[in-house]
Amino acid sequence: MELSVAGRRCHIATGGRSFDPGAALWPPLVLIHGAANDCDAWRTVAGGLTAAGCAVLAPDLPGHGLSSGPPLRSIEALAEWLPALLDAADVAQAILVGHSMGSLVALECAARHPARVGRLALLGAAAPMPVADSLLSRSESDPDHVYRLMTEYSLTAPFQLAGGGGHGIWGPGVTLAIMRRSPPGVLAIDLAACNGYQNGLAAAARVACPTLLLVARRDRMTPRRNLSPLQSALPQVQRLEIAACGHAMMNEQAQAVVRNLLTFLAATAAAVTPALS
Repeated sequence: MELSVAGRRCHIATGGRSFDPGAALWPPLVLIHGAANDCDAWRTVAGGLTAAGCAVLAPDLPGHGLSSGPPLRSIEALAEWLPALLDAADVAQAILVGHSMGSLVALECAARHPARVGRLALLGAAAPMPVADSLLSRSESDPDHVYRLMTEYSLTAPFQLAGGGGHGIWGPGVTLAIMRRSPPGVLAIDLAACNGYQNGLAAAARVACPTLLLVARRDRMTPRRNLSPLQSALPQVQRLEIAACGHAMMNEQAQAVVRNLLTFLAATAAAVTPALS
């Protein structure tokens, strides 16, 4: 599916089914990918959600995947882009689901546009989300080195050693391949945006909707020990954990991600903020 968003082409995956929010159990879920990723990071999760009766929009962010650029350089700019996406898709209110960098985008958008966000799910989140100086500099000069480091630190050792994925698929290769096809410069822009975003806790305090923190117990990119400030700042928060899983949870434990999202949606169905008329 392709839409014009803020005057530029936006490629959007819909979980293998036509986007039909009128036939869905809940308001549409907007799946927001992380740094140097695109909608394919959500492929298995999106399919699982649509099979469960959800309407899904998984966009390639500007300048990522098949969406035209340039990439936006701050979390705040991406958060302001999301309502334009909702307008283009004729969606009054959505459930935002963000992973890693995407969790910051979803968080900031929910704080800025509370009437547009009925529920919020933050996967692999932390606020702030600092990035080491060595990675920031290397992301410009040698992005493939950083892609490989991020892949290693995003997946557990058993998943990497066993190959993961099943049916002949090399699981770590999925994470690496998606990043490797990023347009030049995107990795450096995205990591700088994560590192530069300092409004996370203030934004969390303004979130008006029920929020899920979905945590991978063996996440080395955004370890759960760093989650307390964000969890404490969110007014209506539920925390769920996936054991034996790393940061790239949509690859390593896709079924568990779907299951936990559906549990959250069912538990908060009565608490949805009224949508815009």
